[in-house]
Amino acid sequence: MENAASLTSKPDGRKRRVSYIYEPSIGEGNRREAQQNRTTHNLIRSYGLHNDMDIIRPRLAESLDFVEFHSPVYIAYLASVTQHYVNLEKLEPDDDTSLKLFNMDEWDTPFFTGLFQYCRRYAGGSLCAADRLSRNEADIAINWSGGMHRAKRNQACGFGYVNDVVLGILELLKVFKRVLYIDIGYYHGDAVEEAFSETNRVMTVSFHKSGEGTGYITDYGVEKGEYYSLNAPLKNGLNDVHFTTLFIPIIHKAMEVYQPEAIVLQCGPDSLAGDELGKFNLTIKGHAACLRYIRSFNVPLMVLGGQGHSLGNVARCWCYETAVAVGKEIDNDLPITVSDACFAPHYQLHIEPNPMEDLNSDVYIEEIKRRLLMQLSQVIHAPSVQFQDTPPISQVTEEAEEDMGTR
Repeated sequence: MENAASLTSKPDGRKRRVSYIYEPSIGEGNRREAQQNRTTHNLIRSYGLHNDMDIIRPRLAESLDFVEFHSPVYIAYLASVTQHYVNLEKLEPDDDTSLKLFNMDEWDTPFFTGLFQYCRRYAGGSLCAADRLSRNEADIAINWSGGMHRAKRNQACGFGYVNDVVLGILELLKVFKRVLYIDIGYYHGDAVEEAFSETNRVMTVSFHKSGEGTGYITDYGVEKGEYYSLNAPLKNGLNDVHFTTLFIPIIHKAMEVYQPEAIVLQCGPDSLAGDELGKFNLTIKGHAACLRYIRSFNVPLMVLGGQGHSLGNVARCWCYETAVAVGKEIDNDLPITVSDACFAPHYQLHIEPNPMEDLNSDVYIEEIKRRLLMQLSQVIHAPSVQFQDTPPISQVTEEAEEDMGTR
């Protein structure tokens, strides 16, 4: 097998049919989401990348779409409390119990006017992306507003209220026998893993921060889904070299043994250097190397955004990855028409890593790789499944063992 450096640097200019899902009003009521999506979209247009894609405005997701995964009680609450808030312009004190029950809080999952419409828009985008792939109308479908991988069946979590990732995968499973889900965000996409932990129709592979309570290397699925959940718990300071050294062989092996008919990639930019919450140290090129490698397999691919907490870097990352999707290389200097202050002072596309220590040693990375490759060796080669089989909703140091949740 070729080494990581040669695989990530290999150009791939082959033309792909790319559908870019964009809803202009996606962030109404949610200032942070509105800024991220508008700034990303404007940067994509400034580089002229919109000319290389089909621009699709998605339909709004309905409650019936949501209850494919979420509980009807939770969805009914999201819809009703939104209307209640609109009518009263505030929530009454007795609503506090329900807010806690469904994990709504001021910081992680705040309530805001237009919340339910926001959910309908970003989830509708992922459903639309899945539909484009299922109908063979696109090779790659992008929904940067999606990727809310932590929203639970009955609760909001991690800025996500409905889990568009799970909904999109369920839609793909109506046509494709096997779906590979890959997550490169800083936080573990625990809700996606939980949704498919008992089936072999979805393989989940997550590269995330260790020690968050989920996503241990020993969490690998149960029953029919045993060995189909892969977790790479990583330490702060993760750099491009260590990341690609781990990512390339794991995904190479997963593609070889699982042979997915469709792939979903969550490109959470909170794993980038300089994120306000994430503590990894990836550059935009290192982050995008994942998409570039996955694209090379020419398997129907859904690309989702996730969460980031540094506006300029989120827009830079998703714009560059859009260029990767369409097979173009774009200039480091931003177009002269770009004047957003979030790109100041240099107005360049790429970012430098921070001067921080990578706590992931070579030994640690190699041990995670060894264990995940061993897990993949247990996978039935390209498992055959029936469409009606709907998925239910080397010696390491003691320190490494603890970090991977095996002690």
